[in-house]
Amino acid sequence: MKIADFQPPRLLRNPHVQSVLASSGVRRMLFRRRLSVLERGAREHLLDCGDGVRLLGLHTPQQVLPRPRGLVVLLHGWEGSAQSSYLLHTGSRLLDDGYDVFRLNFRDHGATHHLNRELFHSCRIEEVVGAVAAVARTFPELPLAIAGFSLGGNFALRVALRAPQAGIALAYALAVCPAISPRDAMDAIERAPWFYEAYFLRKWRRSLAAKQRTFPDEPLFAPEDMRGNLRALTRALVLRHTAFASIEAYFDGYSIAGDRLAPLQVPTTILTAADDPIIPVEHFRRLQLPACVELDITPGGGHCGFIRSLALTSWTEDYIAERMRRHLPPARQMMRG
Repeated sequence: MKIADFQPPRLLRNPHVQSVLASSGVRRMLFRRRLSVLERGAREHLLDCGDGVRLLGLHTPQQVLPRPRGLVVLLHGWEGSAQSSYLLHTGSRLLDDGYDVFRLNFRDHGATHHLNRELFHSCRIEEVVGAVAAVARTFPELPLAIAGFSLGGNFALRVALRAPQAGIALAYALAVCPAISPRDAMDAIERAPWFYEAYFLRKWRRSLAAKQRTFPDEPLFAPEDMRGNLRALTRALVLRHTAFASIEAYFDGYSIAGDRLAPLQVPTTILTAADDPIIPVEHFRRLQLPACVELDITPGGGHCGFIRSLALTSWTEDYIAERMRRHLPPARQMMRG
């Protein structure tokens, strides 16, 4: 499948329309029956991620082949969850193709605020590596791949960087519109139409309120922090709940810009859109990537959108499924022995 295959109708070529539809509940309603297969078959796994950290994930075994082609760990974006529309759609597509699917919740995402006392932040990469390692130990017989969206794409790439040293036999990684330079992503959100920042702030404030209710003995933020904009609340998070001395140092802590992906050894695909309003495309073009990394940039698609028809079907799901078939062993090889 090539990037030229993504040809949405004229009504869907606006990047903001694409970005909004990606997380829309409308798609969940339209494809409710298909998505229910993924959700009905899911079993919860409480993962020991090391250092007392616990993360919750959902494993759904495929039912279409005698044995699965492999296991794909899916990572949602910031303030998404294992129940996010794009994760459910992608998981359902992979399930249809014969892959087991594991949807991981980051700390404080989904209904998991009670599992860990400290707050989520984007530099908590070691616990996500620990979660993927725990998944690999639980299903050692299956080829393992990881795919993430937006911030989840950033985490997927950082997991792939660390997989060899962590002893994780990761066969493939894929990132859709991953955050490259967090500092510049914040700038882009502030320049974008108002509803992007409003969307993230609303969801984040709701999550922080849930965390505060779960651990009411100590205030997480001052009232003026909670009334601030996205940058101000992020700065308060950094200074109150991380070891970083500044928001700039925090952003640099999970940046993957420039040559930071150069040491990648795992076969990897990065997919983005030139009109993404949140992650500027020039950051992708400046990446210094090894030969094992494929970079695909479509002319359109918005942020994690790639809606290809007025029926609201997603080109990304077929793209991901095709890349998984290319990089994971076929089912007949799995059945030997």
